[in-house]
Amino acid sequence: MSYRRILLKLSGEALGDPDEGHGFDMAAIGRIASQVAGLSRRGVEVAIVCGGGNILRGASFASNGMERASADYMGMLGTVLNALALSSAIEAEGIATRVLTALEIRQVAEPFVRRRAVTHLEKGRVVLLAGGTGNPYFTTDTAAALRATELGCDVLLKATKVDGVYSADPKTDPEAVRYDHLTYMDVLRDGLRVMDGTAITLCMENRLPVVVFDMFEDGNIERVVRGETIGTTIGS
Repeated sequence: MSYRRILLKLSGEALGDPDEGHGFDMAAIGRIASQVAGLSRRGVEVAIVCGGGNILRGASFASNGMERASADYMGMLGTVLNALALSSAIEAEGIATRVLTALEIRQVAEPFVRRRAVTHLEKGRVVLLAGGTGNPYFTTDTAAALRATELGCDVLLKATKVDGVYSADPKTDPEAVRYDHLTYMDVLRDGLRVMDGTAITLCMENRLPVVVFDMFEDGNIERVVRGETIGTTIGS
């Protein structure tokens, strides 16, 4: 494997129904769990940050009149639900997991402590990091960049529904061009909607490479970790 320790960033919609991305789709969760378990059996240390868009988006609630901080905390709680669901599915594959959250919910998850998370990874457990950064106004993309940096991950894998980063939305623009490689500054300068600017800047400052790829093609997660050229790589 090309990477020893990875952080996999999943959208909440990846766990939802295939059409709308809402709620939970146990078949989709099972497919993700199977791929993650396969990596763990091959000795790859896996941390996962999952969004909460299948349950609710804090920014959407805020735009409809709810106080922004409260809406964001609701979104963070949604990520805890997703982490618990994915944890259960991975353990059904025979791989030990731990859910660590930036919000203290001790009855269902451990509080995030960096050294504790590293120890779990070193023991071969899949670590699911929920609750975002624990602060409103930050996205789960920023949480993924922060945790990947804290835990010394070799790469941040951004799993999406498309096979990389395009110059425009390929669903609406037939002239859209897919990029094989981008620099961090390319993403920031051109306003490419891959991750928010805070997340990209954090990756740039810590020289953390990002690979954006289609996770809905079976086996793609392992192909990326093996070092195959899939999707778009963002780096220096």
